[in-house]
Amino acid sequence: MPTVRLVGEDGEQIGIKTTDEAREYAYSKNLDLVEVAAQADPPVARVMDYGKFRYEQEQKAKVARKHQSQINVKEIKLRPKIGIHDYETKRGHVVRFLNTRAKVKVTIMFRGRENLHPERGRDLLMRLAEDIKDVGQVEQPPLIDGRNMIMVFGPTKNAGVNPDAESQDGKRSEEALQGERNGQVDPPPRDEEPQPGAQELEA
Repeated sequence: MPTVRLVGEDGEQIGIKTTDEAREYAYSKNLDLVEVAAQADPPVARVMDYGKFRYEQEQKAKVARKHQSQINVKEIKLRPKIGIHDYETKRGHVVRFLNTRAKVKVTIMFRGRENLHPERGRDLLMRLAEDIKDVGQVEQPPLIDGRNMIMVFGPTKNAGVNPDAESQDGKRSEEALQGERNGQVDPPPRDEEPQPGAQELEA
């Protein structure tokens, strides 16, 4: 390429230069000349420390991979004829997982002739979706998988936030105060930038 639009190390526009002029300018500052927008007319090249740029890109990619690996999926299994107490327990588990920003796969297990009435499983899943709507949103609607029915929930933006925490703390303080009045004090419960594909221009 005969000419490039040269950008300085601090992002300042230097102007249109020949490739040789741009390279000489970069080398005079003991830096590299890196093409950052090949599709532009003329192409854009920037003066930078290419080794430092590559290192920063690798660190960003590493952080992104680490964040991605932290997204896990928990599984909760229910029976279509689950009792009220067991349902409340399982619902609590789902809420707890969602509040840790995990996804939750809820599986309804049909046995014997129970699979003749899939609507019971679907109704249970939709009831659960309604009960946890503050912290969980449906990412996969009820789907038959062999003898099971599966639904996947993801955390909402409110997941992990406990709006009742303050009132619960107030309630505990009130209970502690009452205990003091009764003479019973209990301990408190513990409860234009380079693109990733940018390459150094070789001499």
